[in-house]
Amino acid sequence: MKLTDLRGILQYIPQFREKTFIIGVDGAIVTDENFANILLDVAVLRSLSIRVVLVHGASAQIKALAEEQKVKPSNLDGAGITDAETLQLALTAANRLTHEILEGLSANDLRAAYSNAIIAHPMGIIQGTDQLFTGKVERVDTELLQTLLNQGIIPVVPPLGFDGDGKTYRVNSDSVAVALGDALKATKLIFITAQDGLRYNDQIIRQMLVVELQKLLQQNGASFAPDMVSKAQHAVSACLAGVQRVHIINGRVDEGLLAEVFSNEGIGTLIYANEYQQIRPAKKKDIRAIQMLTKKAVESDELVKRTRAHIEKSLADYYIFEIDKNPVACVALHAYPELGKGELACLYVNPSHENQGIGRKLIQFIENKTRELGLTELITLSTQAFTYFQSKGGFVEGIPDDLPPGRREKYEQSGRHSKVLVKKLKV
Repeated sequence: MKLTDLRGILQYIPQFREKTFIIGVDGAIVTDENFANILLDVAVLRSLSIRVVLVHGASAQIKALAEEQKVKPSNLDGAGITDAETLQLALTAANRLTHEILEGLSANDLRAAYSNAIIAHPMGIIQGTDQLFTGKVERVDTELLQTLLNQGIIPVVPPLGFDGDGKTYRVNSDSVAVALGDALKATKLIFITAQDGLRYNDQIIRQMLVVELQKLLQQNGASFAPDMVSKAQHAVSACLAGVQRVHIINGRVDEGLLAEVFSNEGIGTLIYANEYQQIRPAKKKDIRAIQMLTKKAVESDELVKRTRAHIEKSLADYYIFEIDKNPVACVALHAYPELGKGELACLYVNPSHENQGIGRKLIQFIENKTRELGLTELITLSTQAFTYFQSKGGFVEGIPDDLPPGRREKYEQSGRHSKVLVKKLKV
């Protein structure tokens, strides 16, 4: 994403202003050289009136401290038994990291505070084994955090929890982030890791509905990268708790946080709690988006050029496929009711969203619309994508005589020699 392209950012500001983002950063990323850039990205978020809470892990630092002191920690990620020695390592590591984060935020003129907002209780005895100083989030002091956020202060939350007696427990940072997202009614939870996102069977997941992720975890959780299973599980927990969007990105990618938040394609994995895609009728304000979407296809002679006046004249025929209120594809249906025919036209999907089934969804949508109008035949013209329409849409090659007379005349005048494709529909 080009930061100079402010239009790309401005379109998101109304929906994000005064909303809360929980950013969970793995300990390995806090000490990475790119972390300074992440804090710059946080400064941009704050300048746009987005409320930010930072949560950090400490497993990488605990491992390094243990090697330095020649001791063996009882667990690294806060999800197993925490003995007294490991708790001390966790306290030392967490305090160092929190201090580094506060320093970095100060360098960007951002006010921040370390809080004891996580109230925890002992995990207890699980399957006969005492988890000792491993804790579980009991509740979040939302009043304290909201007070800080209302004052423009970024709360920095370590992977530690405190009980009513002043005892400290080690808590898994992913579970802390989920608890904060739930308590603060966050719009987004962003996990910043050392990986590009969630991988399943070594294939990166770009976006997935939470119920689908939940099903994969239940059926074959071993197919996820071992060090990312926690992120997958907590992404599910966050969505089920009411956080609409969970992002998992690589913290070593420069400008990655902004690219994930302020672009349709993002850089990592997006898990969403509801169907965030929709097809809707185009509006007058969408005309420019349709022209911009199809510009490259027009230049490559894949689509015919449509002027603003042409689109506006038949605007009721156009539909937009949008993701989080941003157009990523378009299509049109021109009806010839006297002949019982409809024409599927101007189908185009932004290259950033190819191979995600969007084209097929739009074809199916137009088919359904055609049936609703009582039409029995769908036609389309194509110079370069005819094999796609045949294999994915079930069209067969027709002849120019299949076109309505007026459309046949325009076809002859264009000189494009497009293939005519036809599909018979059952109403």
